[in-house]
Amino acid sequence: MTTGNIPHTPKYALVTGASRGIGCAIAESLAKEKYNLYLTCRHSADRLSTLAERLAKQYGIACTAVTADMGSPDDVDSLFTHINTLDVLVNNAGISYVGLLHEMSVADWREVMGTNLDALFYTCRHAVPLMLTRHSGKIINISSVWGNVGASMEAAYSASKGGVNSFTRALAKELAPSGIQVNAIACGIIDTDMNKCFSEKELTALRDEIPADRIGQPEEVARMVLSILHAPDYLTGQVITLDGGWI
Repeated sequence: MTTGNIPHTPKYALVTGASRGIGCAIAESLAKEKYNLYLTCRHSADRLSTLAERLAKQYGIACTAVTADMGSPDDVDSLFTHINTLDVLVNNAGISYVGLLHEMSVADWREVMGTNLDALFYTCRHAVPLMLTRHSGKIINISSVWGNVGASMEAAYSASKGGVNSFTRALAKELAPSGIQVNAIACGIIDTDMNKCFSEKELTALRDEIPADRIGQPEEVARMVLSILHAPDYLTGQVITLDGGWI
């Protein structure tokens, strides 16, 4: 009979859009679980570096901060030059656009689609081969209830998140035989900077529609991510709604 400590196998996770809000909360929750982290953001490099340094020191993990536009295939290619092994991919980076469709520019449309949907293709085509070598892995895509039902004044955002949901279901079927699970979380209204475009009056009206009588918190999304990571491997291809009973 052997005695002593069982060697710890390092775990690695990539969280995109991690400088604030949902991504930051997910990064913290994974750090507590002793995942070594790769974190990305597009604009807030200083904020992300500060977060990475804190998580590394507080939880005794390796944490790499990378400034990258996830809607750029070249940036994602460069990002994965840092990554040799990966257990978990959380596609969280996302942007919104609120406005009339006929007033939306082609550039704005492409930016929403690039960041919210194309980025999943860019990250997964790199991450999947790394997971296939180990016959295991978890991919979690952060989506929205608007991807299920659509939202007025948010046609591009709704379309991009609908694409995320279909992408999730399709890739899950492709990768299930290889022991890799792919799921998504369709979030309702979460208290993040993305919703600062709404006035307090508008947010109050939204809260009145939610049976839970409150707006969700980023930490709750992070807890759902952990729930999926700890769920049986038979859970795959699911778009799990987290919205306080709203939709």
